[in-house]
Amino acid sequence: MADPVIVAARRTPIGTRGRALAGLRVEELAAPVIRAVLREAAAGRERAAALDFGSGSGSGSGSGLGIADVVLGNCMGPGGNPARVSALAAGLGPDVPGSTVDRQCGSGLAAVIDAVCAIRAGDERPRVAGGVESASTAPTRSVDGVAYDRAAFAPDGWPDPDMTRAAEDLARHDGIPRSRQDAHAARSHARARAALVAGRFADEIVPLAGMTADDAIGGAERLLPRLPPLFPGGTLTAGTATRIGDGAAAVVVLPGGDAAASGLAVRAHAVVGCDPAQPGIGAAPAVLAALGRAGLRVDDVAAFEIVEAFAAPSLAVLDRLGLADDDERVCADGGALALGHPWGASGAVSVVRLFSRLVRRGAPAGTIGVAAASVGGGLGVAMVLEVVR
Repeated sequence: MADPVIVAARRTPIGTRGRALAGLRVEELAAPVIRAVLREAAAGRERAAALDFGSGSGSGSGSGLGIADVVLGNCMGPGGNPARVSALAAGLGPDVPGSTVDRQCGSGLAAVIDAVCAIRAGDERPRVAGGVESASTAPTRSVDGVAYDRAAFAPDGWPDPDMTRAAEDLARHDGIPRSRQDAHAARSHARARAALVAGRFADEIVPLAGMTADDAIGGAERLLPRLPPLFPGGTLTAGTATRIGDGAAAVVVLPGGDAAASGLAVRAHAVVGCDPAQPGIGAAPAVLAALGRAGLRVDDVAAFEIVEAFAAPSLAVLDRLGLADDDERVCADGGALALGHPWGASGAVSVVRLFSRLVRRGAPAGTIGVAAASVGGGLGVAMVLEVVR
């Protein structure tokens, strides 16, 4: 069976928690992206039919594509299967189900993997997959009337640091100085600002609530040297930690034999576990495992999108992959440190970014990209993709 292919990819702008997108529920974030990505995929099918490469066409709502399922990553609520609610809100009708995946910061990428696996298992109908997070409207959780910030990542007897503490600990463990972290964050912002000015985000973004661009992109690098550490004697600052955001991203996955299957073929993927005390390194073994399954090496990859929740873990992953801090293949238009981090959507945002960098910008067939994320609790998620035309 030919590898399933991502044929369309869109996302909302990422709004910092409490700002422009704060009033929107998860389905109000996801539904416009689902509609947009289905229109994009349907247009591709119509082009294929016009060229006599296939038959049939998709409607503007995507109903002509025969969508089998909508699979979305989501971390912090509101519960009630947001993927199903979003599918109905997008107008797909009651016959299209929905499935919500929680692998924390890797949820959006894990959702795409689930869609790919369903097609590979024999149900060769198209699927929508991605992620959505409204950090601004996430419900307060409590036990016996006592509110808590997050659920446990690990059971009693295991290390269970929150991701900020874990990032600081990893910086100390790996000897990553503040200067290197500040430089990494500054580079991410500079790249994102250059991409914004050049219009490189325009084709992937679905405007929402008056936003047309990620609101965290700015001149933060000028402030980096003046920011105090988040922990006494530490190296992590607010500038080397991403801004938590609201947003959604989605892709359409077709079986590889489909007439309109031009885009990013999913060559391989991996989900791995790692030490819960060092969750920030999870992307590295996941990338290596996925590349190994594809019969590829790090040097074969033309573009990486690795979720940047914090500078120190991002650098630790690069070190383990043998990549330089300023490798232009890695988050070439800036990463989550500049764009923002909508938890359950961020892994899917990475796939959208690869689609723009490789497919929309005309990379030749055979070009390889990798999307990856490190995950709270000690997990890593990665996907290897190849341009097909």
